[in-house]
Amino acid sequence: MNPETQTPQEASLPSDASAPRGALSHLRVLDLSRVLAGPWCTQNLADMGADVIKIEKPGAGDDTRHWGPPFFTTEEGERTDQACYFAACNRNKRSVTVDMATPEGQELIRQLAAQSDVLVENFKTGGLKRYGLDYESLKQVNPRLIYCSVTGFGQTGPYSPRAGYDLLVQAMSGLMSITGRSDDDAGGGPMRVGVAVIDLFTGMYATTAILSALEARHHTGRGQHIDMALLDVAMAVLANQGAGFLNSGDVPGRMGNTHPSVVPYQDFPTSDGNMLLAIGNDGQFARFCEAAGVDWAGDDKFRTNSARVAHRKELIAMMTGLTRQRSTAQWVALLESRAVPCGPINHIGQAYDDPQVTQRGIRVTQSRYGSDAPTDDPVQRVHSAASPLRLSEHPPVLRHAPPALGQHTVEVLQERLQLSAQQIDALRAKQVL
Repeated sequence: MNPETQTPQEASLPSDASAPRGALSHLRVLDLSRVLAGPWCTQNLADMGADVIKIEKPGAGDDTRHWGPPFFTTEEGERTDQACYFAACNRNKRSVTVDMATPEGQELIRQLAAQSDVLVENFKTGGLKRYGLDYESLKQVNPRLIYCSVTGFGQTGPYSPRAGYDLLVQAMSGLMSITGRSDDDAGGGPMRVGVAVIDLFTGMYATTAILSALEARHHTGRGQHIDMALLDVAMAVLANQGAGFLNSGDVPGRMGNTHPSVVPYQDFPTSDGNMLLAIGNDGQFARFCEAAGVDWAGDDKFRTNSARVAHRKELIAMMTGLTRQRSTAQWVALLESRAVPCGPINHIGQAYDDPQVTQRGIRVTQSRYGSDAPTDDPVQRVHSAASPLRLSEHPPVLRHAPPALGQHTVEVLQERLQLSAQQIDALRAKQVL
């Protein structure tokens, strides 16, 4: 049975070396990235079976370990000092603490890179060169290495030295100019998306680029450098809005929850709240009108989508008066049977309680440790969202919960580099680990 499609109770399992092997179980990934875009990419690879070693700074770790609230709570309901953010993008990885500012730490990373297939980093452009851990240096010790750099603005261009953050790139790319209510509406103004969507898209594009480079390596025998930039990604995912500007010259603006090209496609008030209608074609609109008992689909002003866009204001005013006459649940029940896209506007708790989400096993639970769990760590179990990558033959597997800082340092150094306990103790004494 696939753990990612079980119920939360069935998916609650410890790290297990006997778990099914994923599609990428033959790959070794060295993760030098932090925060979200890079870790999102490496979690994708890890979910598909790759052995991902996450390098973290001793005593501090990934920035997101401290980005709270919210913080983990114990089973007794007491708040810990461990932030939940880290759990979003570090499942299935092994955490190793190494201080790369030390020569000994640099050598450890170099040795790990020499036996890795993929390295992912998100330091500022040129930031790892001073440590001898840049692509040009590491390809000398491993010509097959696929080295993925994730930065705000890329390895070239006038902004390449700058640090880049999702919110900044949402603003610079124009995404915030098309997100939020119109300036004419109450609360109007530019708005960021509710999650760091450019980081997430960059992680997904980076995953695709890495898999492409791996395929190319089958033919060439050589690795390569991948240059991923948040701004490049943000411009690409403007999608139809960007294409509209490029081909018409028209600069789109903010329209709240409405759609620039499709009507009606937005939220509507109901007698007990709000609902979402996503009517994407004329047939759906005709079925909506039939279900609602109105004859608008026969009116030339509303018969086609183009006409509805032209008469948007008049139609939306009419629909708003109509939708207030029933509850959200009544509208969903009425329209669902007629294949008219309609649904509630849930908060996240309601979304996780949705029967579709429950049946698909989206919520997964993992034990951070096995039977030898340390008693001084208050966080023993971690919840996360299952991978949406559902392969019939090689589904994602649950192996490691998002790890405690340095949880696997000894294990990895002994396994990969054959270091003895005495050598590891000596490195700890020098504060390398």
